[in-house]
Amino acid sequence: MDWRQYIHSNPNILLGRPVVKDTRLSVEFILGLFAAGWTESQVLESYPTLNTESIRAIFAFAVECMQDEFLYTLAPITEAG
Repeated sequence: MDWRQYIHSNPNILLGRPVVKDTRLSVEFILGLFAAGWTESQVLESYPTLNTESIRAIFAFAVECMQDEFLYTLAPITEAG
């Protein structure tokens, strides 16, 4: 999927955060809804400007971002002793 058809960044919209085109819904916000347990149906019902393809684009964008090497490496989890 080419997420660029659905997601863009404009410095005049949400300080340049990536958003779904023609909305003020940031990728971060939508991913946060899913992380909080929302279903695709709940997201689509609550935000009718979105569709299944735009949601897939959000995930495709996130995957591509995770593949970039400049992201932070998580510190190993250690058990408290």
